[in-house]
Amino acid sequence: MLSKAVIKYINSLQVKKYRNQHQAFVVEGAKSVIELLQSGFELQHVYVTESFEKEHSRLLSKGITYDVVSEADLVRAGTYASNNAALAVAHMRQLPTITIRPTDLVLALDDIRDPGNIGTIIRIADWYGIETIVCSETCADFYNPKVIAATMGSFTRMQVYYLNLENWLQQHATMHQIYGASLDGENIHQMKLKPQGIVVMGNEANGIRPEVARQINRLIKIPAFGHAESLNVATATAIIIDNFRRWEL
Repeated sequence: MLSKAVIKYINSLQVKKYRNQHQAFVVEGAKSVIELLQSGFELQHVYVTESFEKEHSRLLSKGITYDVVSEADLVRAGTYASNNAALAVAHMRQLPTITIRPTDLVLALDDIRDPGNIGTIIRIADWYGIETIVCSETCADFYNPKVIAATMGSFTRMQVYYLNLENWLQQHATMHQIYGASLDGENIHQMKLKPQGIVVMGNEANGIRPEVARQINRLIKIPAFGHAESLNVATATAIIIDNFRRWEL
């Protein structure tokens, strides 16, 4: 059984202030915890149910410190309405200095505040082999439990940076093609795009901020065939990145 102090500590990590203070975050559910255990993240502690321990005994035997607890304990400590598998507390990792090669395809996210969208975009980037995402400082926090959950384990393979996006793009404008998703852009279906450069996705309601848009040298759009006013930003990201990748086939 988890003590009140442990539950209080884990609960506190749902808040960005305390995640930063303790330099720790929470991962919940079988899929995400398994990915975490196989990654390079430093673990603080792992809590598992008996069924998870039996099913993944080989993985847990690799020097991992863990406690067996009840499903009710996992629910009290975490954010899931039900959790019959595992919960882990891990240390945030220090990222290397960001470097972009001329052949890289990089995502840049401007003021995307919905954690579910950020998490889904991370998962999409992982699917398409994009390893680096650059976020404006107003984007949802990478270590937000809802972001981590939405990535379905892809967070373990991504490098996500938060910085002044306008300044960063300005520094790369002469070395990389910078694309921006916009309703005023070129039809992406009529373009043969090389799988390299920086693709900027903006806030779903307001688009890319003007100060960021000034650093973009090519606007692109997904053509509409129906009457919907807009696409979810994560859906739009998947369609756009697919168009960049398809010319590699």
